[in-house]
Formats: sequence, structure tokens, C-alpha cells
Amino acid sequence: MKVKNGEVQRQGVGLSFYYYEPTTSVVVLPVSSVDVPFMFEEITADYQTVTVQGQLSYRIVDYLKITQSLNYTYNLRKNRYISDDPGKLDQRVITTAKVLTKKHLEQMPLKEAIQSSERLASSMKREVVQSEELEKLGVELMSLSILAILPNKETMRALEAQAREEILRQADEALYVRRNASIEQERRVKENELNTEIAVETKKQQIRETQLQTERSVKQKQNEMEQEQLQFNTAMEERKQQLIELTIANHNAEADAKAYEIAAVMNSLQNVQPNILQAMANMGMNSDKLIALAFQELAENAGKIGQLNISPDLLQGLMSPAPGRDQGGQAR
Repeated sequence: MKVKNGEVQRQGVGLSFYYYEPTTSVVVLPVSSVDVPFMFEEITADYQTVTVQGQLSYRIVDYLKITQSLNYTYNLRKNRYISDDPGKLDQRVITTAKVLTKKHLEQMPLKEAIQSSERLASSMKREVVQSEELEKLGVELMSLSILAILPNKETMRALEAQAREEILRQADEALYVRRNASIEQERRVKENELNTEIAVETKKQQIRETQLQTERSVKQKQNEMEQEQLQFNTAMEERKQQLIELTIANHNAEADAKAYEIAAVMNSLQNVQPNILQAMANMGMNSDKLIALAFQELAENAGKIGQLNISPDLLQGLMSPAPGRDQGGQAR
């Protein structure tokens, strides 16, 4: 900027011009962004000291406002600012961030504070952008990040010990949980085995009961069949008995008929002479029987016969087999 008598005559990025030094001032302002690291200590809600480390970036957006608050007059001959105001801008921006950081950390305990870097950076950036002080300076905050929030060494060791104990306790709990899970799994396996055995035994019992019922049904069927067979046999025996009785009755009737017939024949033959009956009986006999009867009569009347002569021819005829007889003399 070319300033004369308190008024800006010319301004621009990388502007070149001629000026009269006794009556003209040159103001040089940075147009690029500025990165400023910071580190400061604050107190948490539980009165613990923490160190906040971070970095912010800003740039000047309203050059007239910044020149009204800070002196950026530049000595071109000596190539430096004529005051130390340009170096104060970084501190003012850092102070604004520090005030906001303090306000947030005072509401947090130590454990929450050291774990809230990202959340704290987001809140601070939002509030710094809305800050009236930066607006008056014509400065725009581009980025703000908190790298770490660290307690002092003694507190850090205590937290590490506490965290270590907590980790060990969790490890022990995990071990116990794993062992309990293993025991529970074994119990479930045993229970499943027992349930399987019970189911198998139950199934065997059902199979045996089914077999017994089947055998019972078979036996019932066999008994029914035997009963039916017995009834059938009884009926057959009864029918046989009826048949026998009927047969006996028939035989008796036939015997009675034959007896009646014989009695009738005998009655008819009572008055017939014996020799006639003998002759009738001899009718139809073969010669051998007739000869035998003849010899029988001879034997009966042997006392009346004085002498009996049998010729050789008769004996030869009696000795030789007649037709109708076998060698043993029996009729065929």
C-alpha cells in the first residue's frame, strides 16, 4: 500500500511505484497463509495440569482492518518493519485459541480431556471463526488442529499403571470368560451326549415296545387262527361223528335188511329137504370141490364102506393141477 497523509493512494499485490519518502509511507502485508504452532498448559476440571500441542493456519482477508489495528509500515531502505506489530498478530491469534481451549478444558476431567483432541479442535475452530477479535483484525482462520493433550510425567505414569492394571484385569476376565465358556461348552457337549443317549434309549424302548406290540399282534392272530382252526376241527369232528352215526345207522339198516332177507330166505327153505339144499349149494362148484365133498361124505360113511378102490388114473387126475389152480393147489 502507498499511504500519503494517512490515506491510501495505491494498493495491490506486488505493486511497484515511485514515492517521496518524507511524505509517503509504504505498508507491506502478507497475502499468503501463515502456519503457527502452539503449546501451552491448562488445568482440567479435576485440577490436573495438561499440555496442549497443536497448530493453526490463518490469512489476512481485510487489509484495511489490519492496518487500523497494527502498524505494518515497511522501511524499504533497511528492508524491515519499523515496528514489532507484525510479530504480535500470531500471538493474538494463539491467545484467542488459548482462551477457548481453557474454557473447554475447565469443564473436562483429565481422562476425558486427553481423549478429546479431535472434538476439542472442532469446537475451537468453530468458535475462533466466530470470534469478534479476529473479525476486527480482518483475519480468517483456515485450519486448527490439536496434536496432543498430555498430562505431566507423574500423572502419565499413574494413568499408565491404572490402564495397565485395567488391561490385566480385562485379560484376567477374558481368561475367566474363556474358561467359563469352555466349561459351558463342555457342559453343553456332555448334555448333548446325555440327551443323545436318552433319545437313543427312548428310541430303543419305542422300537422294543413296537416289537412287543407286533409280537402280541402276531400271537393274537395266531391264537385267533388256532381258535378258528380248533373251531373248524371241532366242526369237522362233529360232522365226522354225525357221518359215523349216520354210517352206523345205515349199516344197521343194511344189516337189518340183510337179516330180514336171510330170515325170509331161511323161512322159505325150512320145508326143503337137506339133500336138495346140498344139491343147490353144490351147483356151480368146480370139480375139485365136488371131489372134496365126495371124499368128505366117504369119510363120514367110512363105517358103512367095506372096501374102497381108487384107480391110478383117478389119483393122477387128482394130483395133476386142474385149470384155474396154481401149483400149490390154491384157486386163482
